[in-house]
Amino acid sequence: MGRRLKDPFEGKPTRVVLFYSMHYAIRAEKIALEQGLAVKLIPIPRHLSSDCGVCLRHLALESDRLREALESKGVEYDRFEDY
Repeated sequence: MGRRLKDPFEGKPTRVVLFYSMHYAIRAEKIALEQGLAVKLIPIPRHLSSDCGVCLRHLALESDRLREALESKGVEYDRFEDY
């Protein structure tokens, strides 16, 4: 039997970032991982948007750091939301 990987989000408050395009979402994931942030691309929750696409889930306590990283690299996003 394989070992189960630890979920970095388990039991911790998380947020998501919604983007204007898939391109920005993928670029944001790359930038966040380079910064050592725990992130994961997930489908956009229906209660946040009916658009088809993905958003970037991250730890709520890292929102400011993620926002600064995205803005410094010119990645446009729609908004941050609690998840």
